[in-house]
Amino acid sequence: MNNPDYPELDLLALIGHTAGGKTTLAAHLALLLGGEVISADSRQVYRGMDIGTGKDLSDYRIGDINIKYHLIDQIDAGEKYSLFDFQQDFRKAYEDIRSRKKLPILCGGTGLYTEAILRGFNLTEVPVNEEFRKSIEDKSDEELADLLKSYGPLHNQSDTTNRDRLIRAIEIARSNIESRPVKQINPRIQAKVFGISYDTEIRRQRITKRLSERLKNGMIEEVRTLLVTIKPEDLMYYGLEYKYLTLYCLGKITYNEMFSLLNTAIHQFAKRQMTWFRGMERRGIPIIWIPGELSLEEKIEVVLKSQ
Repeated sequence: MNNPDYPELDLLALIGHTAGGKTTLAAHLALLLGGEVISADSRQVYRGMDIGTGKDLSDYRIGDINIKYHLIDQIDAGEKYSLFDFQQDFRKAYEDIRSRKKLPILCGGTGLYTEAILRGFNLTEVPVNEEFRKSIEDKSDEELADLLKSYGPLHNQSDTTNRDRLIRAIEIARSNIESRPVKQINPRIQAKVFGISYDTEIRRQRITKRLSERLKNGMIEEVRTLLVTIKPEDLMYYGLEYKYLTLYCLGKITYNEMFSLLNTAIHQFAKRQMTWFRGMERRGIPIIWIPGELSLEEKIEVVLKSQ
């Protein structure tokens, strides 16, 4: 990579739970190491979904320098974006960055996306199966959720919160099990993985504080604007902020109910993120954990010294 700190590194990955400060660290590392950031967030690909997905685009500007980022604002809100789509877009961004002798820095909290890259998953696109969909159309949401779980551990809990998403998740899981393994065509990426982890109580405090700040900074207005062009059920498909704020904007729940339900849901989501990352370690991906309580400068030092 022509980088004195990581001369043989293909990729630096930075993971962690929501509200953990990943973007800030990734941007500063990109500045110091001559890199560019590739987002590994399943919702930041959508244009117009800014505050709710925590894009924090201001973090990509350090002084007078704009840090280049990729896979943010890829498609319009309301469209569907899959792991297969992410893998294809990642490969394009990754090869572009490397062709310019820069260091790709993968940053995000979507564990499945990150693991798919680090372990070299070779996916094929799963087409819609109308015959199969017709065979399950009379099943209740609960029955569909049980069917999805029968295919193995859930990659994304939000798959069970929307009927269309449930059916699509079942379709993909069924195809993955019934399909024959596909020969690996992409070489395994030589990566070094760092994770930011906070004490549980501090993590909870950061999440609640961040939620309060985002609500004050226009997250409700963002959802109302999206609802002008997107059906409520389609916006709720994205889960978390977009589910509970849509319910609030429709008058289904009060502000206090929305805050309480959403705050709890984000805490649960953060816990699931960390469970996924710990699982990645058990599945053979070494992660160097950085205490979240360290200062930005101390976090950077940990990365630079971990060769």
